[in-house]
Amino acid sequence: MSDNRDAKRAARDRLIKEREQQKAGERRRRQLIVAGAVVGVLGLAAVIGVIAANSGGGDSGKSTAAGPTVAPSGADDKDGLAIPVGAAGAPSTLTVWEDFRCPACAAFENGFRATIHELENSGQLRVQYHLATLIDGNLGGSGSLHAASAAACAQDAGKFSAYHDVLYTNQPEETDDAYAKNSKLIELAGKVPGLDTPAFRSCVENGTHNSWVVKSNNAFQAGKFSGTPTVQLNGESIFPKKGTESITPANLKKWVTEANKGEHPAKSTPPAAPSES
Repeated sequence: MSDNRDAKRAARDRLIKEREQQKAGERRRRQLIVAGAVVGVLGLAAVIGVIAANSGGGDSGKSTAAGPTVAPSGADDKDGLAIPVGAAGAPSTLTVWEDFRCPACAAFENGFRATIHELENSGQLRVQYHLATLIDGNLGGSGSLHAASAAACAQDAGKFSAYHDVLYTNQPEETDDAYAKNSKLIELAGKVPGLDTPAFRSCVENGTHNSWVVKSNNAFQAGKFSGTPTVQLNGESIFPKKGTESITPANLKKWVTEANKGEHPAKSTPPAAPSES
């Protein structure tokens, strides 16, 4: 009788162990699928970005806009054309050139958002965002310009990071110039607590930062970049690859850790998060 119970117990233990191994294998498989999907999407996104940069369009040269150039609060880097996120004393800097209508940029932002915010909030990384209007020039419209200008208005309110994320989470189809409508940009501001104020609305509706966005796009064109997004870590290109390694969230963390070796992280305050997607 005892032998029978022992045999049943042993069989049950083996079954439990096999199930645990199956679950572990399934978790690894899902992780590999997710990692592969991120790399695949970004690889395709890189091609789209290059195509967009080199296709015909009215934005192959410099853009112009009426009105004075008004930089958003806290803009830095050369000529005050970057919006910084993260502690000023962070040992590494991620430079990102992007366009709010660009699907490749959305693929990058939506795939790496959590990792970038983790590195920002831990004081390991400071990000400098440079805004371009590439898609407006190639497909027509003004959504890239107006979205970037609205993001600069959000920077004035100290809520750029959260609004930036909302714009990419809710990005319309590339051919849909929905972001040309101030009403749409103000509607999305409602997803960021405290952003939809009279001051923000006035800034968006008056196009306060339009000329600044045009100046930023002219700097993008002058830089002869291959497309958006253009991503650099301490001046070295890392999108879609750094040397022979493809960019992934894990690799981005590794590259930042390697770059920061021997350096202390800065004190950083987490940015305000959007209320919903």
